Amino acid sequence: MKNTRYIRNVLFKIFFVFILAVLLFFVGLVIGYGIIGDGHPLEVLNPAIWYHIFDFLK
Repeated sequence: MKNTRYIRNVLFKIFFVFILAVLLFFVGLVIGYGIIGDGHPLEVLNPAIWYHIFDFLK
């Protein structure tokens, strides 16, 4: 029983850190595109912007 509780706690912590990292990634995108890049902050979530970025990298 103790092992399953430990494994569950570790998996919860890993999941929490992953979700936090994804959230901070998107916050960084909004700050970088909106404030530093002088664009509309929520425009970075537009798929057309990502197609343009991927075309630029190809």
